[in-house]
Amino acid sequence: VQLQASGGGLVQAGGSLRVSCAASGRTFSSYVMGWFRQAPGKEREFVAAISWSGGATYYADSVKGRFTISRDNAKNTVYLQMNSLKPEDTAVYYCAAGHPSTVVAGLNLPGGYAYWGQGTEVTVSS
Repeated sequence: VQLQASGGGLVQAGGSLRVSCAASGRTFSSYVMGWFRQAPGKEREFVAAISWSGGATYYADSVKGRFTISRDNAKNTVYLQMNSLKPEDTAVYYCAAGHPSTVVAGLNLPGGYAYWGQGTEVTVSS
């Protein structure tokens, strides 16, 4: 699976942005998809994840109620809609794909995801 993230940019605090991640391969629908982010000088952190069917979603406490993860298996694409953005949301956002058997130990753990996109940068100005 190859992943290509896009949609990042500069937005003012309180604004919205949607980032996308397009996947290649016919097995996209079998993977759990996740979004992680990494701010300068900080470790990569979990943002959100979605089950293979889209029926279950999971969020970090810091984004719950503001971000929404979704997927379109027909388009091999996962989305992250980000609303009410804050300067502390500034980071490079990475999408990741993991088989359900490997992410079962923890959806928030980067090690469970085998495939990663190149990242898209999101900057929120105050």
